[in-house]
Amino acid sequence: MATPGEFYRSLPPVSKAYGTICLLTTTAVQLGLIDLDYIVLIPNRVFRNFQIWRLITNFFFLGNFSINFGIRLLMIARYGVQLERGPFDRRTADFLWMMLFGSFSLLILSLIPPLNSLCLGISSVFMLVYVWSREFPNAQINIYGLVQLRAFYLPWAILVLDVIFGSPLLPDLMGIVAGHLYYFLAVLHPLAGGRNILKTPVWVHKLARSLWVLGPQVNAPAEQSPTTGAFRGRSYRLNR
Repeated sequence: MATPGEFYRSLPPVSKAYGTICLLTTTAVQLGLIDLDYIVLIPNRVFRNFQIWRLITNFFFLGNFSINFGIRLLMIARYGVQLERGPFDRRTADFLWMMLFGSFSLLILSLIPPLNSLCLGISSVFMLVYVWSREFPNAQINIYGLVQLRAFYLPWAILVLDVIFGSPLLPDLMGIVAGHLYYFLAVLHPLAGGRNILKTPVWVHKLARSLWVLGPQVNAPAEQSPTTGAFRGRSYRLNR
């Protein structure tokens, strides 16, 4: 049985870094070490006062300490880690690029008045859940020991649960939109014969190597059983 320290050290780099920063940021806000108003996304302060850091820091707050906060951290630890160890194995730069593209998409969505959001961390986590559900569509998920369903339906099941428990739906919906946009451009469109326009830029490979002292990023095929229809996962990677 691995100790908590050994488990933490074994986590893949991007998911570990994102989860850790989210935990530290949320804890600092809860303890009053950081003023939440100083890190949330307020477009006027970004563009008029040049508080550029808000474009990044707003992704690291996952809400006040609660059961939902713990669940979001667990989502990063489960779905983010499974993506990074599975379809994105030995492709840290590509996984980082997915996160960056998703973040950029969420920032653009948040500029639309009905979708204005102060914090996009929850949406970012939900984007991970959506992409995971498309990469592992036939995995069996058990929700609270009551309902068992295919992973393909997991984002929508969580959406229904949020309706039941009165949680805001906007962050989940924005995460689904960002996740689907990435999956369509990176997987579905190339599989249909289109050009892969989301090839990971060279600067992201360099950034990943500089941050985590990585070796060569190998775009090896992801071993998954091909399926058909709505549950078709990716049988190989096209980001080459």
